[in-house]
Amino acid sequence: MVSRSTAKSLKGETDLSLETLLGKLTVYQTDDQQEVVKRAFAFAEASHKGQKRKSGEPYLSHPLAAACLVADLRMDAPTVVSALLHDVVEDCDVSLDQIEKMFSADIRHLVDGVTKLTRLEMAEPGGGAPRTPTQADDQRKMLLAMAEDIRVVIIKLADRLHNMRTLAPLAPARQTAIARETMEVYAPLASRLGIWNFKWELEDLSFRYLEPEEYKAIAAMLAGTRANREEYIGQVAEVLQTELEKVGIMAEVSGRPKHIYSIYTKTKSYASQGRSVHEIYDLLALRVLVPTLQDCYGTLGVVHNLWRPLPGTFDDYISMAKESGYQSLHTTVLAVDAKPLEVQIRTHDMHRVAEYGVAAHWRYKEGGGAGNRSPMIDERLSWLRQLLEWHREVGGAEEFMESVKTDIFADRVFVFTPKGDIKDLPAYATPLDFAYRVHTNLGHRCIGAKVNGRLIPLNQTLKTGDVVEILAGKGERAPRLDWLNPDLGYVRTAQAREKVKAWFRRVERTESVEQGKTLLKRELAKYGLTVQDAEIARLLKYDSVDDLYQAVGTGDLTGATIATKLSNPVDDRDITLPSAPNQPASQQPAKGLRVMGVGDLLTRLGSCCHPVLGDDIIGYITRARGVTVHRKDCPNILHEDEPERLVSVEWGGTGGLYSVPVRITAIDRVGLLRDIASLVSSEGVNIVQTYQSAQPDGTASFQITLEITGMSQLSRILAKLEAVSGIGSVARVTDGSVPG
Repeated sequence: MVSRSTAKSLKGETDLSLETLLGKLTVYQTDDQQEVVKRAFAFAEASHKGQKRKSGEPYLSHPLAAACLVADLRMDAPTVVSALLHDVVEDCDVSLDQIEKMFSADIRHLVDGVTKLTRLEMAEPGGGAPRTPTQADDQRKMLLAMAEDIRVVIIKLADRLHNMRTLAPLAPARQTAIARETMEVYAPLASRLGIWNFKWELEDLSFRYLEPEEYKAIAAMLAGTRANREEYIGQVAEVLQTELEKVGIMAEVSGRPKHIYSIYTKTKSYASQGRSVHEIYDLLALRVLVPTLQDCYGTLGVVHNLWRPLPGTFDDYISMAKESGYQSLHTTVLAVDAKPLEVQIRTHDMHRVAEYGVAAHWRYKEGGGAGNRSPMIDERLSWLRQLLEWHREVGGAEEFMESVKTDIFADRVFVFTPKGDIKDLPAYATPLDFAYRVHTNLGHRCIGAKVNGRLIPLNQTLKTGDVVEILAGKGERAPRLDWLNPDLGYVRTAQAREKVKAWFRRVERTESVEQGKTLLKRELAKYGLTVQDAEIARLLKYDSVDDLYQAVGTGDLTGATIATKLSNPVDDRDITLPSAPNQPASQQPAKGLRVMGVGDLLTRLGSCCHPVLGDDIIGYITRARGVTVHRKDCPNILHEDEPERLVSVEWGGTGGLYSVPVRITAIDRVGLLRDIASLVSSEGVNIVQTYQSAQPDGTASFQITLEITGMSQLSRILAKLEAVSGIGSVARVTDGSVPG
């Protein structure tokens, strides 16, 4: 029995009521199904009686709003009922047995699933402390729950969307934490499920709390130009509608709404290219809905005959649908008054999928549960099977979540096998990533790749439309350990990286320990580091030196990572490199150094050992030039006769340039020096000195002095130099010697 209070609205920003929910359900549910929803509402109302949200609203407003969002997706009755009941177990001391007895086993299953996820996520707006580092494990469990029943996560998305709409009463720190998780996990999840209405609103609401000033600026810009945009869109829509009627195409033409976060991402992209926000092509956009597939391409012809298309702006997502099932034709034209106008063309069925995503295909027989879902679901959710596969392969929760964020939530490219099969990969994928996606053994046996019939490097980035052929060696082969070096860029997806690591983990421990010991010695010498192996194991929190060796031998730990962590440099990704000075960096006054805890004393970097940001250093008080900074293992310091002139010096953490000599041995060939210079230049690094000597045996020795920002940048350059054809060894010079 529904109480009198249900006839009234639950006062809030949306003024929802049971009648609001039933109005949505009447469109697609039977009377019997709606009766179950009414019983669930009455039960939720009684269970939450007297409970309030932080805003002061009745708590029932939250599950009712979630149920309305689920109903907007036209989900089945059990999903709507479960949305109404999703908090009663957690907050009202209602048992799952009671729910099954009053409703059904299917509803019990859904409520149980949502309850478990609620216990995992950050507290609902209105209480709870921020989550601990176990958040990654919690998110893994949530994503894996999708493979069992996607309806659980659809309810959870609706729950999160309403929470984001009502985030204002919380403290700023809680708002930021919830908004960040929403932007990193829930919005990409809605995108991969194809639920566009959820996706754009989750992004906009998160952006509002994460970057409030940027949000207000874009919102103000859109508000200020709204009248002109609406007038223009009405004009071009009328022109296109008339032209389509002339050729017998019955279409619905309307303006397409713009979303604040999508505009923000485009302004950032345009700014990096030195372009203005006013050059964004799809600030003005039309959507055209037509009855048939043939009408889509017919409409495209009309649009291109009417207005001139802009080169490189056409995308056919009908013949090559996105992973979420999204299909549409996109084109940008110079319309009335030569203004860029984006036009999206699709059928009504395609539009339903574009708006509702996987929910558009979710159809249940009465009482049938998940087993009777549309076969389309399995096709659209093939990436969920990857989750289960990775769950078995990836041990740690943080590694698993990183793989999800990089391999599933990243932008996509669509490439073809030689037989014409489509493979969906992250936008930064390489031929090796493709090989491992096809089959693990194909990746292990890969010795080369052809793209569009041409041989390419294994670390080249693939593009949509590429036809990729993997050249495989015969018999059993082993992957190369340097494939795991992130600076070389051979494998970039977490899936491929984990498969390479798994191969090396299967190698006998004794063999991997010995291999790791040799590799570690070589890597430390390359970077000029003299730290004891036991000290490295302690600093990197390995239980023993052998565990350290094994990590290096299996590829879990690279030399570049060790050098960077031991040196503890500042993150140089945000440092803008200054123009090359007129004198080598080592001869300039050194900035950002503290002598005996005091800054701003005259200091210079020693030209004998060339210390770099992060090296263990010591100062030497000169008679006329202040303090000269040396590496602690510099021979000049080790043999100093006046130790009282040595003072404690530490890095101050500021940016700058440091001269570092690097010695290279290689097989001499035409163009070698050019290739070295080109590679260094591509890293934004200047070469200030070069020595070269040729040997009778056909080899050459180079010593180049680089101006770098720190050890992190140096490690990237050394790794890439090792991969240049003909180069045998690369190492940092720390003894001040010059090749003869």
